[in-house]
Formats: sequence, C-alpha cells, structure tokens
Amino acid sequence: MNREEKMNTHKTAARFFGVFFLISFLAYGTGTALIQSIVSAPDILSNVYANTTLIVVAAILMGVVHTFTNIGLPLVLRPVLKPRNETLYFGYLSAAIVATVSLLVGVIFLLLLLPLSDAYMTSGSAVTGQDETMAILLREANYYSYNIGMAIWSLGGLMFCSILYQYKLIPRLISVWGIVGYIVFLSGSILAIFGLDFSLIHTAPGALFEVFLSLWLIVKGFKSFAIVSESAQADMNESAKRSLSRV
Repeated sequence: MNREEKMNTHKTAARFFGVFFLISFLAYGTGTALIQSIVSAPDILSNVYANTTLIVVAAILMGVVHTFTNIGLPLVLRPVLKPRNETLYFGYLSAAIVATVSLLVGVIFLLLLLPLSDAYMTSGSAVTGQDETMAILLREANYYSYNIGMAIWSLGGLMFCSILYQYKLIPRLISVWGIVGYIVFLSGSILAIFGLDFSLIHTAPGALFEVFLSLWLIVKGFKSFAIVSESAQADMNESAKRSLSRV
C-alpha cells in the first residue's frame, strides 16, 4: 500500500469512527433519557405499562443501534491502530466488546419490566408489592450493569488514547485530555458501584472528549505527518531488506 492509499484509508477510518461514535452517543443518550423519565417515577410499573412503546424504542436505540456502532468503533480503526501497537489495539477491542455486552445486559434488565408490568396490572393486591420490589431490582441491575460496562469502556479508552498519544495521531494535548477524562470516568464508575454517584462530574470530561474527538476526526482526520512517517519507515525497512538480500 503506497502513501496515498494509506492516507485515504486512514482518512476514511477516521470519518467512520467519528460518525459511528456520534450515532452511538446519541442513540444511548436518547434511549437513557426516555427510560429514566419512565422508571424514575415512584410507581414504576404503572408508568412502564402506560409507556410500552417508548420503552421498546429506547431499547432499540440502546440495545441495537448502540451495540452495532459501539463495537464498530475499534473495528473501523483496525488499519490505523493495529499496525502501530497490536497489544493495545486488541486490548481496546476486547474492552469495547465486553463493555458493550455489559450495557446490553442492562437493556435486557429494563425490557423485563414490560412483562412484569403486564403481570402487575392484571394481578391482585397480594402480589403488587412483590412486583414493585422486582421492578426496583431490575432498575438497579441496569444501573450496575451500566457502571460496570463504563468502567471497562474507560480501560479500553485509556489503551486507545495511549496509542493516539504515543504515535501522535492527533495533537497530544487532546490525547492527554482523553487519558484524564477516562481516568475520571473509570474512578467515577467504580465509586458509583459502591454507592457514591457523582453523576455528570465524573462523566462530563470523558464524554466531552469523545464528542470533540469524533468531530475532530470527521473534519481533520489523523495527523498526516504521522501517517507519512510510518510509510517512510516502512519504505526504509523494505529497502534495507532488499539490500541485505543482495549481499
């Protein structure tokens, strides 16, 4: 692959990453907002029963659209990241898959509220309290699945930003922002599991970095000199091999 082809491949990968992430971010964020407006009320099951369609729409956004695009993020960057650091790349890919599966399990917990709400509306008063307790448990299970997933996602993000920083694929200041953001995100997610939820305080730095990075890659892509340097190094290595073979 010559330099021009490599630059085109990197540019395409960068744009796909940016678009995929924005879709993933909006899908999960919109789905979460819809779900939380329903399950945060005191009478959870009555609200779920009255808003079944919204629950299904939210589940599709979070469980289908988000899952597809989120796992697609490291896959589209494979030609960019894997040749530079295979170990960190596969760590990033593995973390993305495990984190996405954890978030998907959380969505399944929320979907279980639908049959539970049907049973709640048709059951007698004797089991109403049990249904409400089960609804609260399912809501909390989603909460823990989310925080476990985001903790794992943050670990993958640290590997991702390490490659960006090491090989200067984007300005290093942006890479440092990402590293700091993911450290805060990781710490906040772990603290939330132990009951200390700081909400936007621990999610904002990492989330803003991801949105900014997506827009940056769509508009500017990766640094061209980093790609050219890699191509030049590859050409030098190839020339050296040919010289040695002639000796």
